[in-house]
Amino acid sequence: MKNNKYHHEALTYDDVLLQPQYSEIRSRKDIDIGSDLGKGITLSLPILSAPMDTITGGRMAAAIGHHGGAGIIHRYSTIEEQVLEVINSYEFAGNNMSCLGAAIGISGDFLERATALISAGVDFLCIDVAHGHHILMKEALHRIRNLTDDFHIMAGNVATPEGVNDLSDWGANSVRCNIGGGSICSTRVQTGHGLPGLQTIFECSKTDRDVAIIADGGIRNSGDIVKALAAGADAVMCGSLLAGTTETPGSVFEDKNGVKFKSYRGMASKEAQINWRGKYSSFEGISSQVPYRGKVGDILEDIERGLRSGFSYSGAHGLKELQSKAIFVRQTLAGQGESKTHINTRKWQ
Repeated sequence: MKNNKYHHEALTYDDVLLQPQYSEIRSRKDIDIGSDLGKGITLSLPILSAPMDTITGGRMAAAIGHHGGAGIIHRYSTIEEQVLEVINSYEFAGNNMSCLGAAIGISGDFLERATALISAGVDFLCIDVAHGHHILMKEALHRIRNLTDDFHIMAGNVATPEGVNDLSDWGANSVRCNIGGGSICSTRVQTGHGLPGLQTIFECSKTDRDVAIIADGGIRNSGDIVKALAAGADAVMCGSLLAGTTETPGSVFEDKNGVKFKSYRGMASKEAQINWRGKYSSFEGISSQVPYRGKVGDILEDIERGLRSGFSYSGAHGLKELQSKAIFVRQTLAGQGESKTHINTRKWQ
């Protein structure tokens, strides 16, 4: 009997490059790297900070909003504490912030939390669960849409166009796409399920619904962001790219050699689950420490420069032109090595 369960190869960011093309762009300042996610959410920098308790509190949301992206304040706190982070983010930003999001779940106090966050002034809600193509997501979206119809709702995560279509039909305006690709996520190892990050965007962008695609997971540099956008994403969500910065929640600590670190953990890690709800079930993430990296604004400015340069190599003045012109080529393992700086591994004759 023929086995129809195997579909195709799945590609991730290192597997491909974008083919350079003719450009008439005289200055990279003329490039518009912004994105419209719908329902009033417009980003001049197409980056969202992940709703993790070691990534996005009020200070991170203010900083990334100041640079044209959007922070999504994590939900791993009481409603009152989360609302306070919303209020603080506006104070930190001095009202100089593009937009602000906040995360909710799909059970427990999620409706009460959604109501409080909307009243506190967030611009959009993010329904934040690991496996979003699920009946509980369907029920949660329907209940939230009964609460408010004219409000941007982001939901996820999913990894298929069917998942995107269903979440859109249930009421989502934007959908987070990827399962298990984050730097501290072990979902694919623990469950055997997922899809490499770039392939997820190739697949999910096949949707015919009017919904924004958010590439979430596996993004390590500005080149990956350019590839995700070219593949069909409207914005990307970042965790590890922003980890260890001044604006992330938590203290800076030093090891015995004076090297500074900050904590960074997956929200499905054993430690996070115990801190959050006093127990853990299956854990699909790890807790770690990352080197202290200074202010996030410096990182965001580097990313912006990389995006403008990436758009220019495709001769694209904006996102839609990048997506229409993009030509992906598969590279070998040798090509992957050649693509990285490699003088320290070169054998000199």
